[in-house]
Amino acid sequence: MTFQSPIAYVRRETPARSLRSVEYELIAQITQRLRTTWANRATDFPALVAALTANQQLWSTLAGDVATPGNGLPATLRARLFYLYEFTTQHSRAVLDDKASIEVLTDINTSIMRGLRGDGGLA
Repeated sequence: MTFQSPIAYVRRETPARSLRSVEYELIAQITQRLRTTWANRATDFPALVAALTANQQLWSTLAGDVATPGNGLPATLRARLFYLYEFTTQHSRAVLDDKASIEVLTDINTSIMRGLRGDGGLA
């Protein structure tokens, strides 16, 4: 009698994803959430606040990563990304105060997504 584990022969349905593709997907989801909640801000302002918070958490994480001494990105790109974190923080406050729109935040995220895809962006 032979026993072969069925797990060893199961075909993977979802291929392993690169970190860049995971980052891309996360930024894309947050960006879409910003757009959707902006469009519905008059009827669901708390959803906009939650989307802005998610975007801010994303940028805070990115800033922490680029501020780490072992980060392999070029220094100029790291500085630009850290500046964008600071900018998104200030601009998000302006959005919450009804003094700005989310358009520039979604433009920044879209630019980062292009960079992750290799289509240009900040690099």
